[in-house]
Amino acid sequence: MFVATQVQRRTVVESYCCAPTLLVKPSRARLVQCGQHHNFWPIDSYGSRPLPKALLIVNPSATGVSARNRVVVQNVLAAAFDLTVAETNRRGHATRLAQGAGAAGFGLVISLGGDGTVNEVANGLARGPITMGVLPGGSTNVFARTLGVTNDLVAAADQLVGAAEVGHIRRIGLGNVNGRFFCFHVGMGFDAAVVAQVERRGTLKRWLGHPLFIYAAMATWARHYDRGTPAFSVTLPDGRSMDGLFAVAINTDPYTFLGGRALSLIPGIGLDDPLGLVNLSRLGLAGTVRATLAAARGGGRLAKLRHVDVVEGLDSMVVHGHRPFPWQVDGDHLGDTERLELRHEPGVLSVVVPSRLA
Repeated sequence: MFVATQVQRRTVVESYCCAPTLLVKPSRARLVQCGQHHNFWPIDSYGSRPLPKALLIVNPSATGVSARNRVVVQNVLAAAFDLTVAETNRRGHATRLAQGAGAAGFGLVISLGGDGTVNEVANGLARGPITMGVLPGGSTNVFARTLGVTNDLVAAADQLVGAAEVGHIRRIGLGNVNGRFFCFHVGMGFDAAVVAQVERRGTLKRWLGHPLFIYAAMATWARHYDRGTPAFSVTLPDGRSMDGLFAVAINTDPYTFLGGRALSLIPGIGLDDPLGLVNLSRLGLAGTVRATLAAARGGGRLAKLRHVDVVEGLDSMVVHGHRPFPWQVDGDHLGDTERLELRHEPGVLSVVVPSRLA
């Protein structure tokens, strides 16, 4: 049972029960298209209208979420929306909350957490008409930053309200792997093994952030991953097949951020494009360092390395394991597998975006 939260002198009940009706002045009312079927901002009129209903899904354990900034964000959102707040408490919870949003009358569902929370909310809303908003509450916030959302949480809440008011809604494509949607990438092999090492040190992630990822990558390369033989092969739609130790299927670029620097694998690939693939067949020390530096420098340098395969414009691909190999989706480690089927699904999710990307 959710706990009621006080936001700007009114009670926001963290469940799908009916919230009190609030009135908005006609001067503030705007018309905003939500996805293909919903208008979640009232039309201008001479009478008062209720605020649009929005559900804020919060991961209270996320690296960038604190009691203090959460209250500020909720106040910002409650001034613009008839806001309901729900906290997640286990893996997959955000997906179930998002799936129930339509029946409860919400036109907008906002994710406040890291990229894992974003992925779960997107999976709950994909192929439906409800619009998604993204606030950066994690350590890296890849998807939010890819959308052009500022990495300052409170400023991002103001940015989201402003974009929603003027109708900056965009329908985007997502990747799908074994029936699960992904927003920006799927990592296979070495990449996922690094994520697994970070998750084993979850209590340190909140305090160490990116230095922990660097340490985990070095430790995994040295001790925790078999670099001697290929882990899998990737088969493309044209029949080509390539062995790999480290592969990333991307729905958009960049792959991730290291501090303020984007690590770019395939420059220019965006949320309206088919999938891209980057595959490394060798993980020697010199080659791995060269690949990392090429990604950090950007400009398509990664594709020029001999031990790296870069393929764009893929509607699908299949990954067969030579042995069980680790995999991760949008930064969440999902264990080991021996087969992955990936495809691109265009135009399946509506998102609020800053004006420059609308």
